[in-house]
Amino acid sequence: MRIVVFVVTTLVFVTLFASLQCTAKARPKSESVAASPFLMERVKNNDWLLIDVRSPEEFSDGHIPGAVNVPHESIGSYLNELDDYKEKPIIIYCRSGRRAKMAMKILEEHDFSEVLHLEGDMLGWSEAAMPIDRM
Repeated sequence: MRIVVFVVTTLVFVTLFASLQCTAKARPKSESVAASPFLMERVKNNDWLLIDVRSPEEFSDGHIPGAVNVPHESIGSYLNELDDYKEKPIIIYCRSGRRAKMAMKILEEHDFSEVLHLEGDMLGWSEAAMPIDRM
């Protein structure tokens, strides 16, 4: 009887351990960040990276202060330059969300730990009357 209890206890422990390992490696579901002065402060302090994935022309027409322009179709070419932010929050935005989600997927596939989406993208930022830099 002791052997049966030992075997069952061991199996439960091994199963629980394996389950915890799988859970620890699971990627967190992508979240979003609201347009706010707090966001701007975190970007200004280099705590967060803000990436505008629109075209260079759209970026020069107006972008969020502190944002860097990395067009969504070439984000894979910038992975080495973004490597310092693998463990820091990266906030992605475009005009309305489609391109941002494509860029987010690429970063998540390359093990960036905290890739977030700007709620409302550039349209939402403008509607919230937040500051815009123009080139």
